[in-house]
Amino acid sequence: MEPELFKYIWRHSRKDQIGILILVLISMPFYFLSLDLPKSIINKAVSSEVFSDPAATLPFMQFELPYGEAIFGHPVTLFEGFMLTQLPLLLALCLSFLSLVLINGVFKFVINTLKGRLGERMLRRLRYELTDRILRFPVLHSRKIKQAEIATMIKDEVEPLGGFIGDAFVTPVFLGGQALTAMIFIMVQSWWLGLVAMSIVLVQAFLIPRLRKRILTLGRQRQMTARALAGRVAELVEGAIEIQSHDTTNYERAEISSRLGKIFSIRYEIYQRKFFVKFLNNLLAQVTPFIFYLGGGYLVITGQFEIGTLVAVLAAYKDLPPPVKDLINWDQQRNDVQIKYEQVAEQFQPHGLILSEMQQAEKERGDPLTGKVEISNLSLVDENENRLLDTINVSFGVGQNVAIVGNAGSGKEYLGLMLANLVQPSNGSVKIGGKPLVKLPSAITGRRLSYVGQDAYLFPLSVRDNLFYGLRNWMLNDNTAEPIDPKEIERERSEALRTGNTVLSPNGEWIDYKVAGIADQTQLISRVVDVLQKVDLEEDVYRFGLSGTVDAEYRPEIAESILGARIALKEHLKVIGAEDLVIAFDPESYNKNATLRENLLFGTPRKNDYAGDNLLSMPILREAVQKAELREPILNMGVSIARTMVELFTGLPPTHPFFEQFSFISADDLPDFDKIVKRVDKSGLSDLTEADRQALMYLPFDYVEARHRLGLVTEEVERKTLAARVILAEKLVTKDPDAVEFYDPDRFNSAASLQDNILFGRLAYGRAEAAETIGRVITELLDELGLRSDVIEVGLDYNVGVGGKRLSGVQRQKLAMARSLIKNPDLLIFNEAAAVLDSQSQNRLIPAVIQSQGDRGLVWTLQRAELAAHFDQVFVMQNGRIVESGAYSELSTKGKVLKSLIAAE
Repeated sequence: MEPELFKYIWRHSRKDQIGILILVLISMPFYFLSLDLPKSIINKAVSSEVFSDPAATLPFMQFELPYGEAIFGHPVTLFEGFMLTQLPLLLALCLSFLSLVLINGVFKFVINTLKGRLGERMLRRLRYELTDRILRFPVLHSRKIKQAEIATMIKDEVEPLGGFIGDAFVTPVFLGGQALTAMIFIMVQSWWLGLVAMSIVLVQAFLIPRLRKRILTLGRQRQMTARALAGRVAELVEGAIEIQSHDTTNYERAEISSRLGKIFSIRYEIYQRKFFVKFLNNLLAQVTPFIFYLGGGYLVITGQFEIGTLVAVLAAYKDLPPPVKDLINWDQQRNDVQIKYEQVAEQFQPHGLILSEMQQAEKERGDPLTGKVEISNLSLVDENENRLLDTINVSFGVGQNVAIVGNAGSGKEYLGLMLANLVQPSNGSVKIGGKPLVKLPSAITGRRLSYVGQDAYLFPLSVRDNLFYGLRNWMLNDNTAEPIDPKEIERERSEALRTGNTVLSPNGEWIDYKVAGIADQTQLISRVVDVLQKVDLEEDVYRFGLSGTVDAEYRPEIAESILGARIALKEHLKVIGAEDLVIAFDPESYNKNATLRENLLFGTPRKNDYAGDNLLSMPILREAVQKAELREPILNMGVSIARTMVELFTGLPPTHPFFEQFSFISADDLPDFDKIVKRVDKSGLSDLTEADRQALMYLPFDYVEARHRLGLVTEEVERKTLAARVILAEKLVTKDPDAVEFYDPDRFNSAASLQDNILFGRLAYGRAEAAETIGRVITELLDELGLRSDVIEVGLDYNVGVGGKRLSGVQRQKLAMARSLIKNPDLLIFNEAAAVLDSQSQNRLIPAVIQSQGDRGLVWTLQRAELAAHFDQVFVMQNGRIVESGAYSELSTKGKVLKSLIAAE
């Protein structure tokens, strides 16, 4: 990056800067005239002796040739102007002054707007350039940096640069021009008043910046400590499990408190110094008016000065301190942003930064990789001079299956990284087909090679997006989900070009299905299922699909198929005599295997306001319950539940399984309900407070008669619940029709999961085999109906969470391996990718991946040496060297190191 901020700004914004500077220079004559007009208004129109005669006139807008009298010996009039009496002249001069004020205001508005746009463009360019450099960071460097600190630099630390960039050249010219114009005007009126003003300005310009040097140093310290704090807070989030499991929360609080104390001390000193400088600056600014009032007043009184001239001088000086003060502030800001820029530039220029030319967007994948992989004198040394790899010399065919084994410190991980072109060698080379790997662009290495490490990263997107991530190498077309105005598209592209950004659109079609080995999207699911089966992830995605939802409006074919599965399940259960395992939802009856809440709502909430306990606080529910005369029965149910819970749980430890089975009241709330029950037993329901009534009425909504078996759902409760259900549904349809999707035996429920749509009811409580039997039957039915692929397609929309945290470690690794397999790489590199899997899963996975690769190559650094039996060739590493190589059958009997590794397992 350019080390000098001003050079960086000038190189990328020269034309815009020059355009704004020209506009600034054009505005200066208008500013000078606005300073001169108050003198004319007072001297000519207000206090001129000419108008002692009411009929007297003076010229308005008379223009004379500058220095005409000195050149020609007499004034040269270019325009005689308009002869006006006193009042018209006053009005004309005042309107002229107002016009100049408006003109100067427009100039400021336009100049500031152009500066702001220029600054934002440069900020966009800088942020893009920094992000681009992150994408070119060497892998080993990326492991050392803290993500939070880098993100803070791009988001916050370069933000002030955007505000300064527009001011970098324009502000000193604009403010300096205004100050110089005001100074010239004062000197034209009076030399000695001008000298006084100039003296004060020079003192300010000399003294204030020197006092602010310490503030700049403190600002740099504040920035560095704040950046370190951001990184430390990120560590707290990432290490939450370790912190809580080791009870180190108080230590972390103390450590954070110490950092905050340091920041406080720095900021407090900054405030002290900054406000002292402000006080001194304001004091100096007020000295000059004092001198002007005293000296100028004396000159007016003695007749050496006109009152209008003094007023004009005072008005001009009024406009002098602000630009001078702003210039001093600009100089401080210049030093501050230069420091920020240097710090940021330093962090984004690591050794070994990948050249931008290597990551140019290319449409083609390049020719397939063929021939041999030749590793010659390969060495890798880290920044501490530790030799990670030491003079490796091996070769193997691109289409071979190669295993690399060794202990934890053998260097096998780094060899895998170098084969994937993710780490550059300190010495030696890796060639594929005679071409140096380091010289191959990403368009080849990123598409023809594929790599999975032992801790693969997943983006916080769906399973589908993560699976197809390796196919997003080139924007195939610019189609978007919604039509966009072509003019808007062109404007966006023009702005992107002006700021050095890419013109590629993330909303275009990026997925190259041909790379995945299919012709178009119609063959997508079959290909996905095949890959998921290879890595043993199909069943997981299938379960995601069963718990997922589908909008029937956009996916009517899946909705129709699931309705068919619902009917088939009902018929199948009848055939096998197990129809009582699922108690179906019936609009005309109360489902005793569902909660009271579910029976009342009789549908699936679309809005969070109607989900869970939020529903209980909704006025619309209370109105329906009150109208159906269900309020008192629910209150009585609450009293019965509270009394039973108090009788059962009093004296039991909080960990007793009863608390889990009857999860109405927590152990902490039990004493409060004990008091309520005693008040009811003593005085009845009439003496309860409204808060007590609310607490009791909340209890029955989670009550399931078939599960809890307290006999609380009587015929009266059923009848009134059904009545309240109808009232609530009518109110919801009228007031909030999109709030809930109601259960209907003949309709697909888009708000419910696929499994709930197929069941359309609740499993019978008390039947131990119900869940297992129904799960097996649903799976068999979906397979028979050919709907398994539809369910998997829905499962692909499952969001994996930040870093894939909604998946298990095994699932994350399997998805990462599927992501590499689906793009059919010529050489696939798995760097201990299956280390988190159990031995049986590894034994199934390796042959499946080898089969999937076919005649394409596979390099696998293995955690278990015995798994090398599946590969054509084996490299055994020790202390950064390859100490044994050959076929597994040979090395397992004659290779001492391999035999020792196998024995150790």
